[in-house]
Amino acid sequence: MPTLTARRTAAAATAAVTALVLTACGNPTDGGTTEVAATTGTKAKIDLSPDQHRITTAKVDSIAARVPERIRKSGVLKTVASAGSAVPLTFYATDNKTVIGVETDIAHLIGDVLGLEVRITPVSWENIFVGLDSGKYDVGVSNITVTEERKEKYDFATYREDNLGFAAKKGSGLKVTGPADVAGKKVAVSSGTNQEKLLVEWSKENERAGREPVDIKYYQNDSDTYLALRSGRIDLYLGPNPTAAYHAAATGQTEVVGTYSGAGPTLQGLIAATTKKDNGLVGALAAALDTVIDNGTYAKVLDRWGLADEAVTESEINPPGLPKTGQ
Repeated sequence: MPTLTARRTAAAATAAVTALVLTACGNPTDGGTTEVAATTGTKAKIDLSPDQHRITTAKVDSIAARVPERIRKSGVLKTVASAGSAVPLTFYATDNKTVIGVETDIAHLIGDVLGLEVRITPVSWENIFVGLDSGKYDVGVSNITVTEERKEKYDFATYREDNLGFAAKKGSGLKVTGPADVAGKKVAVSSGTNQEKLLVEWSKENERAGREPVDIKYYQNDSDTYLALRSGRIDLYLGPNPTAAYHAAATGQTEVVGTYSGAGPTLQGLIAATTKKDNGLVGALAAALDTVIDNGTYAKVLDRWGLADEAVTESEINPPGLPKTGQ
């Protein structure tokens, strides 16, 4: 069996051909649903209603006992997530107020094992980290990538692979396999994300090679970004691959024209539950995640959202992440 490092390297090298495939169709008669299909060809119907009937699991007393006393006594795991609509990661149900998605389901599984009520607060991306820094929130479960820079302030317990997707207008003819393909292109990206960091590095690499830099654009939300993409104001949008693939399937107006590991060309990026460094919580988070991986509830959650291809076999604490600039 290949080592974890070998599996990551192979996954990064083959990311372009293992992208998630989604097919979507709204069905208002059953509260709003979307069919998703993984590369295996199997399909699952996503429930977009506020009545989620989430997959649950049992408390594990030995792991719950590892939770810091202040959290354990409160009985609540204060969880923070991005307020942006990013289907199927974190978004609002058809009532426009209930937060649902794969990240939400993972957070609730963690809470089940730890015997804690999960209270999710949606905030802007930058305020996830502000809240973790201040101790307002215990953990962020919001498609947060492990990076070497973030590891200086936060502890990570991994639970999913991180793959990025370049979205383009349907029929654009564009293909992205490396920095040269985005030279001189108008590319949108969200500020403060690891995809922004990667795009900035690609732009610098283009300049060093004598090519045009990337014309990086920023928008307030995904709807504005996709409007700019469809109207031709931008050429590409770099974001999480699951959301890019979902949008392409749901609207038929865009397509994924390239994928990339969130940690760069030689390392498979990883998404992790994120908590303030040295606060004593990360060990319990990782143990809870290993429990749901082993008992099968984790796989059921990923299947439910069409993300089986991004599964991991174990939760790692603070593994290698996206390198700092210049490393």
